[in-house]
Amino acid sequence: MNAYLLSPADICHDLASRARSARLAANLSQAGLAERAGVSLGSLRRFESSGAASLELVARVALALKAEDGFAALFKPQVYTSLDEALNTSTFRKRGRKK
Repeated sequence: MNAYLLSPADICHDLASRARSARLAANLSQAGLAERAGVSLGSLRRFESSGAASLELVARVALALKAEDGFAALFKPQVYTSLDEALNTSTFRKRGRKK
């Protein structure tokens, strides 16, 4: 499926499903993962069932499952393939434009 056709809810549900699969592959119960991650069992259950979670909870679960490398791909800065490409690109914006 094209990533541009996914809603935020779809992305959260998919992430929760993959976290659940990783937990089961590691042979951990929800209670065991919650304890390792330092989160409440209720928060972990809510995340796995609905995808609703704070970024900190997701990061804690990822660390407990040794899956934190996935965060490195988020919001990567642009990588230039040549010096010419870097020089022809406008300067890095420090502020966004208003609406």
